[in-house]
Amino acid sequence: MTIYQSFLPAAGTLDGVDLPTLAAHLPTPFYAYSASAIRNRVTQLQQALKGLDARLCFAVKANSNIGVLNLMAGLGVGADIVSLGELRRAQRAGIAASRIVFSGVGKTEEEIAAALVAGVWRFNLESADELALLQAVARRQGVIARAAVRVNPDVDARTHAKISTGKAENKFGVGFDEARIWFDDAARYPNVRLDGLHAHIGSQILELAPFEEALGRLATFWRELRDDGHIIESIDVGGGLGVCYRAGTDRPLAVADYVAAIRRGLEGYRGRIVLEPGRHLVAEAGVLVTRVIRVKHGQERDFLVLDAAMNDLMRPALYDAWHDMHPLHAEPRPLQRYDVVGPVCETGDTFARDRQLPRCEAGDLLLIAGAGAYGASMGSNYNSRPLPAEVLLDGGRYAVVRRRQSFEQMLAGEQLPQAWHAA
Repeated sequence: MTIYQSFLPAAGTLDGVDLPTLAAHLPTPFYAYSASAIRNRVTQLQQALKGLDARLCFAVKANSNIGVLNLMAGLGVGADIVSLGELRRAQRAGIAASRIVFSGVGKTEEEIAAALVAGVWRFNLESADELALLQAVARRQGVIARAAVRVNPDVDARTHAKISTGKAENKFGVGFDEARIWFDDAARYPNVRLDGLHAHIGSQILELAPFEEALGRLATFWRELRDDGHIIESIDVGGGLGVCYRAGTDRPLAVADYVAAIRRGLEGYRGRIVLEPGRHLVAEAGVLVTRVIRVKHGQERDFLVLDAAMNDLMRPALYDAWHDMHPLHAEPRPLQRYDVVGPVCETGDTFARDRQLPRCEAGDLLLIAGAGAYGASMGSNYNSRPLPAEVLLDGGRYAVVRRRQSFEQMLAGEQLPQAWHAA
């Protein structure tokens, strides 16, 4: 059973909140997140990790709403960030900089400087150029930056090509040979304390074998470094745990099996183990509530036209991703097949093709499941559409954690040309 199903005791109810009633107060589309479901996932992972010196750092890119991040902070979860904006969001939400890791291949000098001032726990370094830049900025500030080398273990995560990050052909991390040079030349970087390893092979992984293979290669490298006298105080195993987007088809790994693989793979290691879960913690806890604008009867098929669009939920257009859908009907209806689409002027603005659903009519509400990760955080104003509201639900209560964007807010950074300058 998926998270959203376990918190859906009656049709249209999520975490004790009646979604049709909520839709009468808020314009659709809107995102709704179950706080209970998120707590459930975090607690489950924390319990599985008992006995290990482990730190959870939520991948902010999965869901960067400060209401969700504040919930993570209250559960003792840190943050994995990839930009200065995500650093500021995490701090605004109450996550201490000492519990933040800074990842990403394109950290700028400005971002590194700001992160050092803030006091982030460590940097996951992905290139020799970045290592040199971190040394220069840390020297100017008179501080010691803690860092881990992101190694690319050249492991096929067996996931979608666009979210696979651990193969040699991907842009992430460096090979073991280059990483070894960094450790051997550590004296050249006196303001960088290079004492960690990091590997993240991809996202939405539904098999244990890729994790085991990556952990094996990472552990072998750690032992080689240890035997040569290098102290490795943390090993970051990344994230990647898959979730159920398609009931009856997707079979996510059990958390206990995943953590057991970490224990086996890093047996004998006594430093801190870092995990960067993102999708696993929030995807199934979130839904996108949308309303049917009309049913269009085409020449070859019927189109269910929603008020949500690809700018609200990009995953189907970007990855051909499947999301389960549930009309919020009070009464049973016969099944019918639809192409489920949005109003954006793109053929790619399609949520599902030839999907069988209970018959829908204009004005009906539809729940798009598994939308808590890489939904709102990837949203845009394409076609000049406002960003939707986001709502946090918790045991029968709800709180709006992002108001629906107004037209004036959408235009806030724009202006007509008032002064021209020669370049």
